[in-house]
Amino acid sequence: MQAGNDKDLNHLIKFVERAIDCGVDMVQIRERDLSARDIFFVTKTLTKHADSGARILVNDRVDIAASSGAGVHLTTRSLPVDVVRRDIDRNMLVGVSTHNLDEVRAAETGGADFVVFGPVFETSSKAEYGPPVGIDKLYKVTSNITIPVLALGGINPKNFSDVLDAGAAGIAGISMFTETEDLAGLIALIKRSRARTN
Repeated sequence: MQAGNDKDLNHLIKFVERAIDCGVDMVQIRERDLSARDIFFVTKTLTKHADSGARILVNDRVDIAASSGAGVHLTTRSLPVDVVRRDIDRNMLVGVSTHNLDEVRAAETGGADFVVFGPVFETSSKAEYGPPVGIDKLYKVTSNITIPVLALGGINPKNFSDVLDAGAAGIAGISMFTETEDLAGLIALIKRSRARTN
């Protein structure tokens, strides 16, 4: 199966492969404008590249995740996590987007492997989900559940250590990683900080 001559698709694959080679642990494929065929191609290609230990998750599309050997990231519009666990694949890596403690607890009870929680800080890309939750609510979440919590929203090189200090197991983001001039250095810095807080 080939993706054709789509330069943007190849650019996406090359960027993610570089990020994996630089030490990113997990990548979520969330390209809403791509066809199912292209999402499958990208996911399958990156899953093969990530044999070194990075995990690939595809946003919402449990069918593509299952057929490509990837994990799935569920949103508030996706299938419930317990349905994925019970009826589709008990062993699939499942992450869930959450915005409050009730959603986090529901995800944990349903069998999620981890949650992404936020937005922690002000960010225009997450404005539709309401005001930022802040560090105190992040700490409350990390203190009340047993599965890992990845912090999301407005996180940058100046404040990422605050979310790790609040108990986050890691950081989810786009611009922080796409806009840096030294991706490998940034990832190494985050991993050193994470090791210090664990």
